[in-house]
Amino acid sequence: MLRWLGVSAVVVVIDQLTKYIAVAELTARGAVEVTSFFNLVLVYNRGAAFSFLAGAGGWQREFFITIALIASAWIVWLLRRHPQQTLFCAALALVLGGAIGNVIDRVLLGAVVDFLDFHAAGWHWPAFNVADSAICCGAALLIWDGMRTQPQPKVT
Repeated sequence: MLRWLGVSAVVVVIDQLTKYIAVAELTARGAVEVTSFFNLVLVYNRGAAFSFLAGAGGWQREFFITIALIASAWIVWLLRRHPQQTLFCAALALVLGGAIGNVIDRVLLGAVVDFLDFHAAGWHWPAFNVADSAICCGAALLIWDGMRTQPQPKVT
């Protein structure tokens, strides 16, 4: 299990480091056009994915922190129960690292720092961060793991 917690810790460190750099650089400079389809921006998201509930009256901060902490505890429990399932544990480790990275922002800043902005033909994908990417990759791996055919135990 320590290996998987280590993966989560690496996600948290990379997430927090990139957010620190984004805040330091983009606060003064504003948005930076990197390519014709990608910008670096600075967005403080008080909601969840896609800014869901961002405009709520402030109660959502504690709500999202609570949900993330409960989910994190459940993920640690699952990591302990299924250490032999490599893909499953790798996916959970990514989700855990992303959840903790965003919880740190909510606790310290009251909002999650997002800074990656992809766009095409005038349409922008909602800004996101490394933690969000880890959560999405982890969720995709969980789906992939769930769709794989599991070896059936031999009946004797």
